[in-house]
Amino acid sequence: MSSPKTLDKYLLQRPEQPKAKTPLPWDQIWILLLLEMPELLSSRTLAPFIPQLVRDIGVTHGDESQVGHYTGILESSYYAAHTLTIFYWSQLSDHIGRKPVILTALLAISISMFSFGLSKTFFALVVSRVVCGAFDASDSMAKSSLMDITDATNMPKAYSYVPIPWTIAGTVGSLIGGSLSRPADRFPDIFGRSELLKTYPYLLPCSISAFLISTMWLATYIRLQESYSKPRQPLSDVIVDPGKVKSKPLPLRALLTSKVLSVTASYATTGLFQMGFNSLLPVFYATPIELGGLSLDPPRIGALLAASSAMHGIFQLLFYTRLNDRFGARAIHITGVSSCIPMVILFPVTNALARACGIGVAVWLINLIMCFPLACITLFVRAAAPNRASLGATNGIAQVAVAAARIIGPASAASVFSYSLQEGHDAWTIYYFLIAIVFLAVGTALLLPRDPSVWDDSQ
Repeated sequence: MSSPKTLDKYLLQRPEQPKAKTPLPWDQIWILLLLEMPELLSSRTLAPFIPQLVRDIGVTHGDESQVGHYTGILESSYYAAHTLTIFYWSQLSDHIGRKPVILTALLAISISMFSFGLSKTFFALVVSRVVCGAFDASDSMAKSSLMDITDATNMPKAYSYVPIPWTIAGTVGSLIGGSLSRPADRFPDIFGRSELLKTYPYLLPCSISAFLISTMWLATYIRLQESYSKPRQPLSDVIVDPGKVKSKPLPLRALLTSKVLSVTASYATTGLFQMGFNSLLPVFYATPIELGGLSLDPPRIGALLAASSAMHGIFQLLFYTRLNDRFGARAIHITGVSSCIPMVILFPVTNALARACGIGVAVWLINLIMCFPLACITLFVRAAAPNRASLGATNGIAQVAVAAARIIGPASAASVFSYSLQEGHDAWTIYYFLIAIVFLAVGTALLLPRDPSVWDDSQ
């Protein structure tokens, strides 16, 4: 039997082995994946019926071309408030921890969803979305927490599971919003006697979404452990190895490095297209065929959004990790963003098919693939952070930029779409607009390194 000295000598003489992947801490991963759901669940619950809601409250005065404009304002109001507060929430989490911020966010989303369902004026709808946006840091905090408990070896694997909650939230939210809006009209035998649901026809889907988010609050309160530990300074009379002293959160000016600015620019331009595209989809579905849309009602819009979310999530779950390992994160990101150009062209193609053949199988199949493709920009945010103690603030900078882009995306896309529908204007204006944003997103993606590990290794 070998002695300990012989064994030590053998281990020292062994050639350096490839770094092993750190196992994922599943006791916390599952709850962080759950926290990826609230923002998407709430927005997807609203998406199928917002065009009809805008018509119902009378703010357009019967002008169908203005539906997209007011829908865009509703979408952008959330991100306007989100932009003004997300950095402060992220920075605060570097001092008090992630969990208190997450619990506050989930409570605010639940309350704002109830408020939205009880709103009878456009102003009240906007206020509900502003409150939600101002307090909703759940997605940002989930990402920061995921960065806290992973490293360069297992972070891509952890993010390969993120499509699971996205798929569930997108599918369930779309089905709730599409199937349960105006329940007294659609299910008179069950809800026809409810004066509450007749007075507030969109309260039921909003209430169900709020209830689901409340259960997530409870699960988070019970099960989530704080992932961020505030650095402690050693006593002045104790000699400590400088390499072992934990880093401290940096001020804003020190965070604005070239790496952070590069990833922020790419994140923002990607978000600009993503939100413009996602906000335009339900408006396009609801617009009459003769004006360039598909004339779909909320239940069919919800079914389409749910099916496309499911397909998107399954594709990412099955192929993302393999593609990332094979080609690198930047190549996957650029390819995914570039593929948005043919997706944009599918808008007029589906309308032409609907005009010629009606809403048939071909139209449904084409629309199922019209979902935002692979995007792995979050992997670069962690690598760009100047130190581990500033992950929350670094992520906050990126979230501020992408939230600002998301203000512009829905409002501009919906307004340009409304403009293109008006008589005498080029119907392709909206598609030229979206394709230009895709080229901008590809250009900023070229600023990123081949793989996040390049930045990790340089620190």
